[in-house]
Amino acid sequence: MRPSSLIALLGFIILILATFCPLLRPFHLFNMNVYKLNQPYGMALLLVGVIGVLCTVLNQVKVTRIAAWAAVVLVALLFIAALFKVKTSFSFVPFKGVGNFLSRQIAFKWGWYVLFAGALLSLAGSLFIKKPLNVQLVEK
Repeated sequence: MRPSSLIALLGFIILILATFCPLLRPFHLFNMNVYKLNQPYGMALLLVGVIGVLCTVLNQVKVTRIAAWAAVVLVALLFIAALFKVKTSFSFVPFKGVGNFLSRQIAFKWGWYVLFAGALLSLAGSLFIKKPLNVQLVEK
């Protein structure tokens, strides 16, 4: 394997492991990973990571790039959705100060860094993968 393929493989493995890292901590009581935030979305992210690992190992360059781009898009959408969810989760409270206080009690955890690092590392590695040339030598 080439170094860029190893970087992409490492990125996909980190992406898979990052789905189990804590992402949110509501009211400092418990941690939430991707599967507790949205289980079908977490399974889709896991599926993209597994497809990326398999295609990197099997040297399928185009599918690896598609999986890397899909991972980056899915992680970014998950982050934006979590931001909107946190900002609007207590909008039903009639007192704006109380709603803002409750929204501030939901903390973002270190798992986001790992999730973005895995997705971006897989993208960086997949962009520099070059398909090996199949050169056949003809003897005369």
